Amino acid sequence: MYLKKIMLAGAAASLFGLTAVVATSTPASAYVACNRDGDCWHTDHRDRAPGVRFDFHPDDWYFHQRWDGGDRHFRDEHHEGRGYWRSGVWVQF
Repeated sequence: MYLKKIMLAGAAASLFGLTAVVATSTPASAYVACNRDGDCWHTDHRDRAPGVRFDFHPDDWYFHQRWDGGDRHFRDEHHEGRGYWRSGVWVQF
């Protein structure tokens, strides 16, 4: 009987610990940013640039779009540092 209580207490403590870890974890933030020129790219930040407007979409938005021949063009090239695409050219902050 004593062993059963110890095991039950240990299981409850483990469950509480797991719940605390799950409750405090945050999902990674990733977006697809698009500008008015139709350039779209993956980003981890919601950056702003003077005089430029970006539309931010959830990361999985990419998979629900048609990228062949539309008004938008996905730029999958990765560039170091922060910046944005403008008319097919990477502009770094």
